[in-house]
Amino acid sequence: MALGHTGGRPQTPLEWIAYLEGKLSKQRSEVRKYATYYDSENKTLNYAQQKFSEIFGDMFVGWRDNFCPLIVDSISERLRVQGFRMGPEEAADKDATEIWQYNSLDAESNAAHIDALMGGASYLVVWGDEEDMPLISPESAEDVVVQYEPGSRRKRAAAMKQYIDDWGVEHATLWLPDGVYTSEVRGNGEGRTWTGPERENNPLDKVPVVPLYNRTRLKLTPFSELASIIPVQDAINKVAADALVASEFAAFPQRILAGIEQPPDNATDSELEQARQAMIRAYVDRILTLDNPDAKWGQFEAADLKNYVVLIDMLVQHMASQSRVPFHYFLLNGGQAPSGESITAAEAGLVAKAKERMLHFGESWEEAMRLAFEVKGDTSRAKAYSAEVIWEDPEYRSKAQQADALLKLKELNVPVRQLQEEYGYTPTQILRFDAMREEEMKRQKELDDKYGPELVDPLTGKPTGKPGQPGAQQPQQSTRGEAKPKSPQDKVASVERQKKAA
Repeated sequence: MALGHTGGRPQTPLEWIAYLEGKLSKQRSEVRKYATYYDSENKTLNYAQQKFSEIFGDMFVGWRDNFCPLIVDSISERLRVQGFRMGPEEAADKDATEIWQYNSLDAESNAAHIDALMGGASYLVVWGDEEDMPLISPESAEDVVVQYEPGSRRKRAAAMKQYIDDWGVEHATLWLPDGVYTSEVRGNGEGRTWTGPERENNPLDKVPVVPLYNRTRLKLTPFSELASIIPVQDAINKVAADALVASEFAAFPQRILAGIEQPPDNATDSELEQARQAMIRAYVDRILTLDNPDAKWGQFEAADLKNYVVLIDMLVQHMASQSRVPFHYFLLNGGQAPSGESITAAEAGLVAKAKERMLHFGESWEEAMRLAFEVKGDTSRAKAYSAEVIWEDPEYRSKAQQADALLKLKELNVPVRQLQEEYGYTPTQILRFDAMREEEMKRQKELDDKYGPELVDPLTGKPTGKPGQPGAQQPQQSTRGEAKPKSPQDKVASVERQKKAA
């Protein structure tokens, strides 16, 4: 069967593969454009004139002044998933955490966020392994494409993954609500065809591919963080290329001699040699003399390369304003990072941007986790539409400031577990704290039963002895060398000693 879809809604798996292959090809070209800038593989420097390329050749091939990775990474580094709540419970869901860790999503989720921020979309494929353990596999928008039902932004009609294995064979996996189909390519050129798809049941009865869109609009058009940045980046590279040319041709003074006789155009080799010998050559220990009294000296001053620096700084400022990345990330204003309240104000736009991305990415992760529980057969959590993602706080603050703010929240009767989450502890750490506290309480009870509560040091757990009895601890000296206040028993003993001494 020849490749290509003639029109209308696809009816067979092969028609779906042909249709989605064309859609994926267009999507892949868009994503690849952004990926070249993020990977710093964008086009080489463009010189103003062809002769500059001839002079410099490939001297600067591979050199780029590329800020695109910074634009993406400044957001992705603030998007960290810590866990999931699958209902009204206060604590994070242990099974969801287990699924997350089983799929190595601490690292894989970061890669999925980077791809979505860079190219506008990435995808989460949810399936089960041989033991029915849920598998959540993040995929690139260069390999996976999704088709929605006409008029719907949520119901997916089909999805496909197309890739080439290590042996050069091209494969396709097609997900439809009624089944999963796999096929591969045979032949080349005009004879290139997809083989008859092999079918597998789809127990979920839905397309198990969840798009991770970056700040989608209502038209579901993926939005890349680099879309508005690339023109500015190209301008920076162009000005940088001009600065390199100026540094070669005009960054040093040009000397001028007027009135010096030049050899004729039809001069012989001997005449040219004599002219070369007669040319003025300046050295540190030589005095220059000219036979012609009418000869004149002159000099063109070197070009001021600061003009290029000023222009590049202006373009970088425009880039910072458009992307809402703080100026100190670009080392502007001397590269001095603000502190205290200043850095909070400087990063307010970036923090708000990260929180907005959490809204869109969070919906996708919640749907993927519900599908994962459906794979496990957990119908209750498969319909947990009140589920929410627990994100790490995207705002960077000092530990002292954060602890002080949390102590004030505690006075408002905010639960301890919520305060621990806001401080940045993961659900796994919080569970470990609960176990550690329980172990400490058990140990304290054992010591109380053995020695009595008044005989146990609350810090070390060791018996201290009762005040006034042998073995009791002596008053500790203060930092000023004065004894700490005595107990009533100590005061009585002191009075008796004074009477005897008198």
